Amino acid sequence: MAVRLVDTHCHLDAPELAAIGLDAVVERAWRAGVERIVVPAIDPGNFDAVRELAARFDGVYFALGIHPLCIAACDDDALDRLDAALVDARDDPKLVAVGEIGLDFFVPGFDAGRQEHFYRAQLEIARAHELPVLLHVRRSQDRLLKYLRQIPVPGGIAHAFNGSRQQADNFVALGFALGFGGAMTWERARNIRRLAVGLPLDAIVLETDSPDIPPPWLATGEPNQPAEVAGIAAELARLRGTDIEEIAAASNANAERVMPRLGPAHPA
Repeated sequence: MAVRLVDTHCHLDAPELAAIGLDAVVERAWRAGVERIVVPAIDPGNFDAVRELAARFDGVYFALGIHPLCIAACDDDALDRLDAALVDARDDPKLVAVGEIGLDFFVPGFDAGRQEHFYRAQLEIARAHELPVLLHVRRSQDRLLKYLRQIPVPGGIAHAFNGSRQQADNFVALGFALGFGGAMTWERARNIRRLAVGLPLDAIVLETDSPDIPPPWLATGEPNQPAEVAGIAAELARLRGTDIEEIAAASNANAERVMPRLGPAHPA
């Protein structure tokens, strides 16, 4: 039986992928066994784009949210626009989460207080709409957890996770899965690889973050694509001493658990 995979985090609307040709990108993913792709928004300017991509392609789903590094360019009504977009998409079967939201304390020059305001507000919106969240996590794990305890949401995914084992366990205890992608395939990413091996398999989902975080087998400058989640799954299987079928089955089940609106696999 062919391996069936989910890419839980892919910016399919990125210009780097458009330059390749989206039909070709999606077809390559299907051929690699990647039958479901989740595309998060980053600001109100691409809410329509990600929803239209989900309507265009079988097996593509979307999330709506405001990325912490996009907040500085957002108008004051951006949160109202997010809430209105979620109301409008409420009955769209392709809507699976609120995201990409979170905190980024790695990139200098961004207003931490404004980030936290938007993050708290988006957690409130997600809770009101009873949707899970896709979290951007960079040097912000403990602060993200603080607000999740104050504003409980229906779980979600801590995308591109790179925290401590204790922080990982805290996210899992709050109903989250942890996203592992291209960074895990680099030998120098020792902490991420330790987590990928040591965490229970039911805590892990697969992702690419395409066109970013390329695995080492891609040429320098070549954009990451959702098809690469197959190689990421194979590397996780190698690290854990198991087979790719077990990794695929577990990560798919985990994705479906934390995003209950994620629909059936695209038919091969």
